[in-house]
Amino acid sequence: MAEHSSGEMIAIQKVQPREPGRLTLVSEAIGEDGRIGDAYSAWHDNLSPPLMWTAMPEAESFALIVEDPDAPMDRPVVHWMAWNIPGDLKGLPGGIKAGRRSDDIDGMVQGLNTRGQPGYMGPMPPRDDGPHHYHFQLFALDMRLDLKPSTPLDQLVQVLKAHTIAACDLVGLYEADADPVAPAEPLEEPRSFAGGLQGRGGLDEDDVDRHAPHDEDGVVRPD
Repeated sequence: MAEHSSGEMIAIQKVQPREPGRLTLVSEAIGEDGRIGDAYSAWHDNLSPPLMWTAMPEAESFALIVEDPDAPMDRPVVHWMAWNIPGDLKGLPGGIKAGRRSDDIDGMVQGLNTRGQPGYMGPMPPRDDGPHHYHFQLFALDMRLDLKPSTPLDQLVQVLKAHTIAACDLVGLYEADADPVAPAEPLEEPRSFAGGLQGRGGLDEDDVDRHAPHDEDGVVRPD
């Protein structure tokens, strides 16, 4: 088990839903032992996992945030942010393509992960760091969100505080193999960021959960 933590609360711990306990989330990508399948890790195929949740007839939309609080950073690593998922859906298919506006789900917006890229970034914890906990946090909302894809996590959370009907948290574990297989196609190098970045070093391809550039508030902001 990872012996460190960001020390910062994840998003769902900052949001008080109006109707706690109504929403549940499951995924066939997470085994009975709680481990996320290799196909959904950035060490392997980097596919976004399929998700299924409770029907919420009154929800106008859903938002999804995936965070890893076990990386030794000031704040949890953001692996996925998405919102304006249609309220009549009861799940997402696996393998959703990266991009600010999803081609797979009509209307869904994908925000920037810690690497500064829109879409899903699979688990890629450092070797010999023990299992990390990946929190798939789902929020049922009473409205669609008028937010740009570049909206930072903190701003999204402020909106969620005012409009969340119900929320839930599904936790999956992932630990790098002793000698994990690198992706067939290396992930893109991180984008450059405007001034104010703190010096934690570059974002190494095999160390995405440890060294993410961020500003003085711990938030990655694009140019």
